[in-house]
Amino acid sequence: MLKAKRILLGLLAGVLIILTMLYFLQEKLIFLPSKLPANYSFSFDEPFEEFYLTSDDGSKLNALHFKRKDPKGVILYFHGNAGDLSRWGQVAQYFVKLNYDVVIMDYRTYGKSTGSLSEGALLSDAQLFYKYVSERYKEEEIILYGRSLGTAMASYLVSMHTPSLLVLETPFYSLLDVAQDRFPILPLNSLLKYQFKSYQYLQAANCPILILHGDQDKVVSIQSSEKLYRSLEGKSADYIIIEGGGHNDLSAFQTYRDAIDSLLISDR
Repeated sequence: MLKAKRILLGLLAGVLIILTMLYFLQEKLIFLPSKLPANYSFSFDEPFEEFYLTSDDGSKLNALHFKRKDPKGVILYFHGNAGDLSRWGQVAQYFVKLNYDVVIMDYRTYGKSTGSLSEGALLSDAQLFYKYVSERYKEEEIILYGRSLGTAMASYLVSMHTPSLLVLETPFYSLLDVAQDRFPILPLNSLLKYQFKSYQYLQAANCPILILHGDQDKVVSIQSSEKLYRSLEGKSADYIIIEGGGHNDLSAFQTYRDAIDSLLISDR
């Protein structure tokens, strides 16, 4: 009996340690930034300007503004949870080549950006960049594009604004939904500081929405985006499954390119 008690107490102690580690280390699991020195010089094939915006708490947020001579509009792009603008600037050039201006920022702690992470701060930063774009373009010229983690920021913005289009690449119903898929037996609703309730933000959306997801995605399950799409009943939303697509390779598939081209080229 005493031995059984000791085993049980040991198991409980182990669970408490795991829960404590998950709570205090969750930012290291969610955010995978890479840093750039302040004097790092970006180099891209397409013309761009580097700039900074300052948040209310004094954080300096680094960004790139790709510009065309006669653009069809502007894409405000929110990138995924890993890397920095030296990588994501290359990704953004796909849209620049379609004759769009593109504004893309690095989140706090990413690249040259400074500041402390929190869900509220990240959403506030997204709003700051929407303000930057809306002061330079008409709202009907603005397209919001979110990829993975960035889909939460883009979804949040359409709860307050009406851009011409919202594109969500590999989105999730909520970050809690993704976490519960990975750790189904843990009480994550109480532990998770970052919930990013995309489904809730999108209830107020008044613009067309396109969701793109690969059926072989091992990072964000396709079931999470399907759940998100089902929550959009009555809204102007399309859902495209990329057969064979993973989490980071959708642009390699013709289905993705056809969907993007039909929206950004054919209809504009």
